[in-house]
Amino acid sequence: MYTNNAYLNNSTIDRKDKSKPLVITMCGTYKLYTRPKLPTWRPRGRLDFQLLYIAAGKAHFHFDNNDEATIVHAGHMVLYRPKEPQKYEYYAKDQTEVYWVHFTGNNVTNLLRSYGLTNKKVFHCGSGAEYQNLFCSMIKELQMCQDGYKEMLEIYLRQIFIRLQRHFKSSLNSDNSHAFEEIDNAISYFCEHYNEPINIDDYAKENHFSTSWFIRNFKLYTGITPKQYILKKRIYNAEALLQNTQYNINEIAQIIGYDNPLYFSRVFQKTKGISPSEYRKNISQRVFNSPSL
Repeated sequence: MYTNNAYLNNSTIDRKDKSKPLVITMCGTYKLYTRPKLPTWRPRGRLDFQLLYIAAGKAHFHFDNNDEATIVHAGHMVLYRPKEPQKYEYYAKDQTEVYWVHFTGNNVTNLLRSYGLTNKKVFHCGSGAEYQNLFCSMIKELQMCQDGYKEMLEIYLRQIFIRLQRHFKSSLNSDNSHAFEEIDNAISYFCEHYNEPINIDDYAKENHFSTSWFIRNFKLYTGITPKQYILKKRIYNAEALLQNTQYNINEIAQIIGYDNPLYFSRVFQKTKGISPSEYRKNISQRVFNSPSL
């Protein structure tokens, strides 16, 4: 078996690090030639995120504590999130070659979402030397620890995310030449009618595609679901209106599409962490306390 691993501060301890948006803690590669089996079993998962790239052969994963293995072939990646049970095996007979990286940070979830890496565990990424080269570069950086190596590690991992995002969108385009156009049309419609009642099932039916196809491709294209997009649009406009004292909160609720002001307040607080009135008060205080030009 060939292995080449690297660890931040030479530590294999599993940990969280909230000091930066993205921190790479360890990475490496395994190539099985003679060792018959390499199993991993972490029933409580880890505290960090783990991304695995199957570069050759195949690997056997047991998701959701399932005894039956899901076989993941070369050209795919697997993403484990914090505290998610991990159980998988590599076999020499499969000629498995795997690259892996562990990472943490204070903004990882949002970062993954921005690249289209949402709730899927397994996703196709394509084969080629580009991913191997990026993983090997991370391993070398973490082993050498030259000036700026932490920043270089983040750059390499972000390049992997960007390549994945491009692959997702390229796959969308090749699967359906009209997909981009349909999603763009939907975005335009939602921007114009976000404050009206929009039923996603009805919208899909009126435009002659299935709801599941629409939600899947909308999320692949934007990183969020249609309902989340509409909510985001409403809250964004609510923030803009709250910065202007021309409208009271009840009027703002009506303007952005909520007949019930109390429901609007609950939605706003759940999304932004504070109530609309508190948001307006904070804006007023910042304006009042800001130095005059």
